[in-house]
Amino acid sequence: MAPPEETEAAAAAIEEENLAVKPGGDRPISTILIVIAMQTEALPLVAKFELSEDLDRSAFPKGVPWVRYHGTYKGLDINLVWPGKDTILGETQEPSNCFCQVNGSNLAFEAQSVDSVGTVSASLLTYASIQALKPDLIINAGTAGGFQARGACIKDVYLVSDVAFHDRRIPIPVSIHATVVFDLYGIGTKRAFSTPYLVKELGLKVGKLSTGDSLDMCPQDESSIIANDATVKDMEGAAVAYVAGLFSIPAIFLKAVTDIVDGPKPTAEEFMENLIAVSAALHQAVTEVVDFISGKSLSDL
Repeated sequence: MAPPEETEAAAAAIEEENLAVKPGGDRPISTILIVIAMQTEALPLVAKFELSEDLDRSAFPKGVPWVRYHGTYKGLDINLVWPGKDTILGETQEPSNCFCQVNGSNLAFEAQSVDSVGTVSASLLTYASIQALKPDLIINAGTAGGFQARGACIKDVYLVSDVAFHDRRIPIPVSIHATVVFDLYGIGTKRAFSTPYLVKELGLKVGKLSTGDSLDMCPQDESSIIANDATVKDMEGAAVAYVAGLFSIPAIFLKAVTDIVDGPKPTAEEFMENLIAVSAALHQAVTEVVDFISGKSLSDL
């Protein structure tokens, strides 16, 4: 591991990078990119914002399963994207039609097809969307596991203050000739875009997010999550933050709790049990956030 003084210097450099935001803080926000991992999470927002699907997928490279919905809501150009179904496993099982209710209407979705969740799909989709759509602000919205030891409850929605990875363990010591702090790179801590006025106005819970590519939690992951001081864990957030940071696009993260990671129920069982209801809570929170953003600049958030 890196010596303390070099670790502190590297952490300070990371913090400085995290505070950087592209110019335009006083310009009204015009284009929002909402990045979502699962169809079940996306459909209520598609209905609420009355978005239309880009059927020819003109924003993305040919052959990818990524899906974009777009439209105008309260003066904002809204682009909602999700990675689509896995190209190999997505339709291998007979889909069963399920429904979620939004504003009294039933929205159908295929419960057994496989969504392209995880950091790889999230990174690629975010990169391509930034290149094609040039957003002023990114909102990564989705469900997450929560920790009751940190005060999380089912259906709680958190506005994330910081993101980090918990499954990228790279314990390589500092090089003799250069300061190369691989362990900090693996953790990849980044600060979400600060929104003090939004938090105050909507009364949102605030907490740190830890990201990994597994739904369950092994002992090594648990240790890293505790070290990350995380209240919620997901499978996409830190990846979206990394790509947004490459282009200095401000990003905020809304995570709704489907399962209690340190609770008595099996994670997968509790996740499926609560997914539809928690997606409705997420839909409500995202709507309130977008309503607040309408007509404002980055500095007003």
